[in-house]
Amino acid sequence: MPPLKFLRVDVLNSQMFRQDRSWRGLACLGAVSVLLALAFHLPACATPGTTIEPREVHEWLMRIHNAASQRNFQGTFVVSSPGSVSSARISHFYEGADQFERIEPLEGPARQVFRHNGIVHTVWPVERVTLVEQRDVLNSFPSLLLDGDDRITDFYDVQAQKGERVAGHDANVLMLKPRDEYRYSYRLWAERQSGLLLRVEILNALGEVLEVSAFSDVSIGVRSQPDIVLQPMRKLAGYRVIKPTLQPTALEVEGWELRKTVTGFRQLSCVRRPLEVLQAPDGKAATAASPQPIPAVQTIFSDGITYVSIFIEPFNAERHPRPVVTVVGATQTMMSRRGDFWVTVVGDVPVVTLRAFTTALDRRK
Repeated sequence: MPPLKFLRVDVLNSQMFRQDRSWRGLACLGAVSVLLALAFHLPACATPGTTIEPREVHEWLMRIHNAASQRNFQGTFVVSSPGSVSSARISHFYEGADQFERIEPLEGPARQVFRHNGIVHTVWPVERVTLVEQRDVLNSFPSLLLDGDDRITDFYDVQAQKGERVAGHDANVLMLKPRDEYRYSYRLWAERQSGLLLRVEILNALGEVLEVSAFSDVSIGVRSQPDIVLQPMRKLAGYRVIKPTLQPTALEVEGWELRKTVTGFRQLSCVRRPLEVLQAPDGKAATAASPQPIPAVQTIFSDGITYVSIFIEPFNAERHPRPVVTVVGATQTMMSRRGDFWVTVVGDVPVVTLRAFTTALDRRK
């Protein structure tokens, strides 16, 4: 099951600390097709207020997985939370086994994101910089489902709700309520015919909406136009091209251990990556280079709906003056010093979840 976080925070790519809401909402891993992956079709027997049985939930998720990349659509996607609104134009096309995506944030520094399958280009035309990444982690998330991981109903109560209209389309509505304090609630709207996810709300324990991601307009079943993705990816003459290298690793290999994981969260990946690229804010700093980049360690955990990402980097007093906890919409971030290292734990989860991961992380003797 691809996590809902694919819709949200861009902590899995190189621009971890970018405060661009539309990009955070749309381009985590550059995978707008995951909007489709979270779509669903309510069984005919599902009436509003009924709890969905585990077997039915797993069947839904299998249909979700199979339909994830097989829709063409174009629209405007908006991410909003108290005091913040941002948006982006999205185009997604499917041809045979190939997926093509184009994302154009409508606020902040001018940039575009292009994806052809697992290759993602982030382009800053003013600075003449292109960031090229291989997002192999995309292949990890569906394995939660393909490996038979149908434990989502162990941690979420899944209920059908009354259908509504979103962006001019009739939609089915699904509510996921957590069974413990380590998760948020999610309300999902999926277009009735195609299954395209039209709207997502994240709610806290009091039922308050923390963040909304939704199409304000969308056309489904549009003509495929792969050239609007492929041509910009090929035209890199005159651009400084940054290709960060990600090296698979393990916490133990890096001298760390997680004494205890939060119930329901499984580790998906662990990599070493260049620190300078990781911390480039707002795209402009992506032009900065260091002759000897310092590697950071990143590991990702998921419960099948959301995820938590842990970053470990060398401590630097100039960049890390004090421990801090920040909240942006549904996204919580906890930063703290561990001896000679600086640890950042981030995700669309309650702060108690981040604290549990932070407390469990230890430097091996």
